[in-house]
Amino acid sequence: MLVFWKEKLVLLSVPKTGTTAIEAALAHKASMIVSDPPELKHAPVYRYNRFFRPMFEKACKAEMETFAMMREPISWLGSWYKYRQRPFLDGSPNSTAQVSFDEFVLAYMRGDTPPFANVGSQARFLEPRPNGTKINYLFRYEDVDGWRGFLQDRFAQEITFDRLNVSSGPAPELSQKTEQRFRRKMAEEFELWDSIQTSS
Repeated sequence: MLVFWKEKLVLLSVPKTGTTAIEAALAHKASMIVSDPPELKHAPVYRYNRFFRPMFEKACKAEMETFAMMREPISWLGSWYKYRQRPFLDGSPNSTAQVSFDEFVLAYMRGDTPPFANVGSQARFLEPRPNGTKINYLFRYEDVDGWRGFLQDRFAQEITFDRLNVSSGPAPELSQKTEQRFRRKMAEEFELWDSIQTSS
């Protein structure tokens, strides 16, 4: 999470959505950098609403706006799958080295999600709160022109973003049967994704 006091903007970092590149480009402008623990670095809307928003509004008398990105749901799971195939995780309950992408997605949809597929939910991360707290500016991860243009306008300068933490190799492929089941089971993920307007 990055807090930009002058710009009255808070970057909420949805895991696996490229926010590392934004953080690298803009960290020097941040008034507050929350890099640890992961529960706060990747604080979802409900945690931001509970802990950070009251601090800004009550202690600092400021109303901040929030910015976040969402990745296409299958691509998002593909990124997690590849991330957890890294050799140093071999033998760990979080490793996906011994499972196919189909197996990973099927495990993700189970009620008793095994550790290797327990990666959370973008829709739940971004879910608005009953008091009205929500993401003010939500962009698709793939809409580079959209989110880059917004940030450059907000900071009134040109900003260079480098690609960081990108997994190597081709994107994993999902069988049609599993994809159809995933789209039915996790419809809220796709509904949110489809609702995001793009710059093109």
